[in-house]
Amino acid sequence: MHRHFTGSRTTSAARLQIGELARRTGCNVETIRYYEKVGMLAPPMRTEGGYRLYRADDVRRLSFIRRARELGFLPEEVRAMLRLSDEQTQPCAEVKEVAMSHLADVRSKIADLRTMEAALEILVAKCEAGLSSSCPLIETLSNI
Repeated sequence: MHRHFTGSRTTSAARLQIGELARRTGCNVETIRYYEKVGMLAPPMRTEGGYRLYRADDVRRLSFIRRARELGFLPEEVRAMLRLSDEQTQPCAEVKEVAMSHLADVRSKIADLRTMEAALEILVAKCEAGLSSSCPLIETLSNI
């Protein structure tokens, strides 16, 4: 159920419409609607005309979601951290567990990228002159 706003113009100035929320957080409007749909962002108040009106807390929450997703946290990890934050008990140990798990994933990806980097360096070195009629990079990738 959406909250409705019927306050004065002065009060509504403290509220943001979806386009302004998108601009302030760097999120796409459709992404904001998606986060509302999946419950990561509470349904906003609405004007009599049906326009969404967001609060400063929504800006902070959406900024957190966007940044966490940019850092590679999975949606369920972000939800877990939001839930922990919403509980107001500051359960740092639980957030630490989510972060440690993510850190292990990041380290694994870094190791994979380093392996890929080394393999590509070798293949690029084989292509250095670029004069061969066959490309070692394409041949290598085709034989895997």
